[in-house]
Amino acid sequence: MNRLGTLVRNLRLAGGTAVEHLGDDPVVLALQISRRLPPRVLRPLLDTAARVPGRGTLASLDALLRGDKQRLEANLRACGQSGARDGQRLRMADLATAAGLPDLAAELLKDVPPAAGGRRGTAARLNWYNGNTREAVSALDGGSRRELAQQRRLAAEARVFAGWQPKLVPLPGYEPEPRTVLHVLTNSLPHTQSGYAQRTHSILKAQLELGWNVHAVTRLGYPVPVGKLGAGDTDVIDGVVYHRLLPSRMPFGMDRRLQRQAEDMLALARALRPAVLHTTTHFTNGLVTAAVAEALGIPWVYEVRGQLADTWASTRSEEARSSQRYLDFKAAEARIMNRASLVPTLGTVMAEEITAAGVDPAKIVLLPNAVGEFYLKAPLAPREARVKLGLPADTEIIGTVSSLVDYEGLDDLLRAFAVLAPKYPLLTCLIAGDGVAAPGLKALAAELGIDRRVVFPGRVSRQDAHLYHQALDIFVVPRKDLNVTRAVTPLKPVEAMACCTPVVASSLPALRELVNDGGNGTLVPAGDPAALAAALGHLLADADLRTRMGVNGRRHVLATRTWHANAELCVEKYGSLTVAS
Repeated sequence: MNRLGTLVRNLRLAGGTAVEHLGDDPVVLALQISRRLPPRVLRPLLDTAARVPGRGTLASLDALLRGDKQRLEANLRACGQSGARDGQRLRMADLATAAGLPDLAAELLKDVPPAAGGRRGTAARLNWYNGNTREAVSALDGGSRRELAQQRRLAAEARVFAGWQPKLVPLPGYEPEPRTVLHVLTNSLPHTQSGYAQRTHSILKAQLELGWNVHAVTRLGYPVPVGKLGAGDTDVIDGVVYHRLLPSRMPFGMDRRLQRQAEDMLALARALRPAVLHTTTHFTNGLVTAAVAEALGIPWVYEVRGQLADTWASTRSEEARSSQRYLDFKAAEARIMNRASLVPTLGTVMAEEITAAGVDPAKIVLLPNAVGEFYLKAPLAPREARVKLGLPADTEIIGTVSSLVDYEGLDDLLRAFAVLAPKYPLLTCLIAGDGVAAPGLKALAAELGIDRRVVFPGRVSRQDAHLYHQALDIFVVPRKDLNVTRAVTPLKPVEAMACCTPVVASSLPALRELVNDGGNGTLVPAGDPAALAAALGHLLADADLRTRMGVNGRRHVLATRTWHANAELCVEKYGSLTVAS
């Protein structure tokens, strides 16, 4: 397909996706669009919204986008206490749900008559957010044409979570190409620069270097829904081929999309002839991969990188863990893990949880987060790295390189820095990365009076990430104490250790697998900014201790956590699976 044809197809795909989201949840669509706008475009829009008088929808959306939760909550409460019209209450209730304030959304909704236009959709979105999938679907009974379409979409997703799976006709006579693997991914480089995408590419590149024929395929439609309208059918990075499944129109509903993805992936596999398929969480990837592998009669691997049901629950109240969505999510993950030929995972805590789900321990293998490329070279001294990045050179810098989400606990880092700031007038805090928590963190820094001493460089490139690690005197991992953070060891502190940077981290089981308290870093109680400040102050006062910890950390990582070693173990397991099949 030529460039014009590709663009036309992708525009149709993006337009159809946007129309569906507009009908389902216009507030979430507005948030997604705003997060993809460049700052030079978004800031004038927010400034215009801020000048609108009153506490209505536009002013509240502005508060949400700026991370001003206090102003947003005040606006929502004011709407609930006033004589606002039904439509205004419903719009504000949707904002409250999108902001993770379901109690306020329920308060705004309760006084809106059941027959009011739009109420069914708002009630469905609130129930869906809380994990009440059946109630969300039934809330739309008897609704408008748009609401019935929303009902069909939610019902389709609920079916997938409850056990639906794609159906493919077995392919007799399939002959795989030896030492060929097809990885099935949610997203990838170059369009997504997340830790997930970085880990994936590092493993694939290392497998390629070991002599395997390595291909990858991303989910149906990706990367067009994330704004990449010029995307083609393939990307080649470091010799690894990433294939895209790009229809001109997405099928309606999760079940139909997964069915189409399975059919398109089977066609791709017939051309590539992999001997093994390898996918990652969450379970929808596993559903498609299992269907294709079983149709071809080849083994498949389900790599568990997180407990995504717990990630979903981490942003909600404790009641979410007894909701239908959470229970279905956990059950779906358990079913997929048990179907897979091999179940690699990140660490021993997650391996124990996988075993508890009924998976045969013989299937489980550890593939920890690791390092390669830039991180294998001798690191620069902090001052040299700062000069390269244009950061203040003659000072000390503490901070992190991370996804900016609430469970990372970066609000605790800012509060700890506020304690340290008066004693260390030249100290700087750096928070590199991007995510939904970014506006709130910037607002908190201003509230604490430290915003001029906190640097938010935004998302950093793969080529520069190691320099940000090296620019720090101390790398901080202040994660909250949640199910998801207790089980999952993040990638970034591994990279920091490879850069000889000492790590101060929350004392959680998954982080204790990595941080040896007093050896290569320091562990502190989660959610305790005062204890975090004390630990940081202790290290700031002892440069020799920081150096020793940094050296110990690098030695440990290079000995136990490299992508090359992971890839060797992976292809060894592939070999045993293909021989057994």
